Amino acid sequence: MKAGKILIVDDNKSALSALSLMLQSEFSQIVCLSNPNLIQTELEKHDFDVALLDMNFTDGWNTGNEGLYWLREIKKLSPSTEVIMLTAYGDVELAVKALKLGSTDFVLKPWDNQKLVATLKSALKLRVSHQKVDALQLRESFLKGELHKTQELIGQSPVMQAVMRIVEKVAATDANVLLTGESGTGKAVIAQQIHQLSIRKKGLLMNVDMGAIPESLFESELFGSKKGAFTDAKEDKIGKFQLADQGTLFLDEIGNLTLPLQAKILVALESRSIYPLGSSKAVPINIRLITASNAHLENNVQQGSFRQDLLYRINTIQIEIPPLRERGEDIELLASHFLKIYQKKYQKRDVRMGTQALKKLANYHWPGNVRELQHSIEKAVILSESDVLMPSDFDLRAVNQSMPKELPSISEMEKELIINTLDRHMGNLSVVAEKLGITRQTLYNKIKRYAL
Repeated sequence: MKAGKILIVDDNKSALSALSLMLQSEFSQIVCLSNPNLIQTELEKHDFDVALLDMNFTDGWNTGNEGLYWLREIKKLSPSTEVIMLTAYGDVELAVKALKLGSTDFVLKPWDNQKLVATLKSALKLRVSHQKVDALQLRESFLKGELHKTQELIGQSPVMQAVMRIVEKVAATDANVLLTGESGTGKAVIAQQIHQLSIRKKGLLMNVDMGAIPESLFESELFGSKKGAFTDAKEDKIGKFQLADQGTLFLDEIGNLTLPLQAKILVALESRSIYPLGSSKAVPINIRLITASNAHLENNVQQGSFRQDLLYRINTIQIEIPPLRERGEDIELLASHFLKIYQKKYQKRDVRMGTQALKKLANYHWPGNVRELQHSIEKAVILSESDVLMPSDFDLRAVNQSMPKELPSISEMEKELIINTLDRHMGNLSVVAEKLGITRQTLYNKIKRYAL
């Protein structure tokens, strides 16, 4: 199968015709230019693997300076394109200069057909190899950044033990999983656990907060983009789908997506391929998909705000994560776990949990779930003035612990939590987002949704 896009630049039209005729059976696309001033236009339209560039374009000049100039321009406009210089003059010093400027090789006129084809194919292999190395290095940097984020799945309560049993069964498969439950229940931790127990654990777990991606950057972030695809696209970018190849893609808060963006996700999942922005070439993907939502997506389908076919695609297995108020036995375990983390982080290793403080935590309703408990422990450790955490160290909202006649909805509790956190931190959105464990963009979206 033919592969490789070749750009040939030579002011000798007879040479162009001969090269085009010879190479068209060897490579998938050949573009010939007799005017080097058109190089930029062609590089903006196509992603060339190799450029075969003549050294001289002006009659009477044979210094090779023109070729060196256009070599610099090509490497500036398309750094990953391999460039082979073509000249009728066997000047070793000129060849060395071209190589120092980024040329891959040097071919003399008149050329030997077999050697020229072999040189071009070697350059193509080099280009592919460089692309793979770049992709691996980027994946490695992401992986290193994710390693320190590993969180432990903790729970001895019957409801959490049931969840863990499902997780162990599902992890052994490649089935798509939808995680549901209130905000702060630990859906990201469950996703991480599924990945770590799966056959894809050596691959990357790519965590994407769908509520934090502006619609204008959606395709670039998820599917990647080619250099020049839009104003600020100064280089090729690998998208989250491609980074998660052979691993797991976790799309958090998928219910925040608009219908047009849902359609794009559905097409990618069904075709098992993506198209980077600015490219017409499909990139195959092999991922395990996990999604999460604190909204009832079935209700969203009924309301017309979520695609039913996408819901079918993402919830082969649905796991409901219980709220912390239904996990009473786990509160002490979690509190002890978070206390150890913040003892070390803030160098307060002698701080311990008082019995009365623990009772206060156990009797609290925890509308913000595990995330609220974690932030409460952290705040108490920071502000504590003694080695024993007391009830007064935990500034929890007053809650009527008797069973209310009508339980508030998830949205009502989330709205109340945001309002109180905004009040507590005097509207500082960066601090509020950090305390709630969400991004600023997600906080903006929720403030807009609740008209706060």
